[in-house]
Amino acid sequence: MKITGHRTQILRIPEDDPLADSPEEEGRLRPIVILSLATDAGIEGIGLTFYGGALTGALARAVGELAALIEGADPLRIEAIHQKLRAAAGDQCGPAGLFTLALSAIDIALWDIKGKALGQPIWRLLGGHRDRVATYASGSLRRGLSDAQAARAAGVLVKKGFTEMKTQMALPGTPAPAEEVRRVRVVRDAIGPHIKLMCDINQRWRPEQAIEIGRRVEEIGLSWLEDVTTADDYQGLARVNAALSTPIAGGEYVWGIAPFRQMIEARSVDIVMIDLVRVGGVTQWLKVAGMAEAFNLPVVSHVIPEFHCQLIGAVPNGLTVEYMPWMLKLFHETPAIEKGQLVLPEKPGFGLAWDPKAIARYAA
Repeated sequence: MKITGHRTQILRIPEDDPLADSPEEEGRLRPIVILSLATDAGIEGIGLTFYGGALTGALARAVGELAALIEGADPLRIEAIHQKLRAAAGDQCGPAGLFTLALSAIDIALWDIKGKALGQPIWRLLGGHRDRVATYASGSLRRGLSDAQAARAAGVLVKKGFTEMKTQMALPGTPAPAEEVRRVRVVRDAIGPHIKLMCDINQRWRPEQAIEIGRRVEEIGLSWLEDVTTADDYQGLARVNAALSTPIAGGEYVWGIAPFRQMIEARSVDIVMIDLVRVGGVTQWLKVAGMAEAFNLPVVSHVIPEFHCQLIGAVPNGLTVEYMPWMLKLFHETPAIEKGQLVLPEKPGFGLAWDPKAIARYAA
């Protein structure tokens, strides 16, 4: 089997909140790049990438130029393709940035081809540890909402059957620590004591702030505090982690596998969050998951649950999937949720197919 061609396209996806209808900002769009890789066996693999921002056009060109380099290659020899692309561009571009984002789209599509060629869903192909995975609602309880809006949205999520959900601290302005804690208590009171509640800081605190506020919020019972300070301040993260009993999660802003080694060895986090696009695709994602397992650490995912659910389901230390449903509208069918868990698909590859009507609707 050989790769015979590719198609790329830029889309602009609304960052709406279909879970609780509580968007923080109406009309906000996320630009993404989608990829389809064709083969001479009639199998097509799909992938996507984003985080390009104002450079999304450059990212789309990077995806297309790298994909052109592998025409004629065997799509099942994924590591060989990685080596070729790194030799052609990666050594000059560095281990992160547009090269890694472009590589991720190609790698995802290659694994989709491999699963389809072997007649296996990705989660089973990669290990098949479980056929259902825990998931948590994300994107409905953002820091920009009023207390009343956040409480209403939290109640909606509970009624929809979610047993895990995530909110945010580092509120707008410069609120006192007591105000930060009060806001989390609003959400906790709305959902009750038995729902798992996570909280994202999005790198907005200094380590000493994280320690002070983290200690105050411990009585509320959070499942984790996420990205409490600058992502590459591994020593600062380790200080916070050592000072708090609440688990610390991080990793979504980490690029490639080598920085994860530094983060894990520094004991910066208790829970390793891996972003499929920033890490370099499925191939690199699995290496980080294995590294985390060697340190007895669980892994969780960041956005795109339609892809990530299969990776979390494949590995023994997969914990839960972030259910951020922005991009689900692009596909004909996506994994169902039953009793707070994602049911992993049986279709080969990622089990996903572009919806042409949606692609046309969101075309840039």
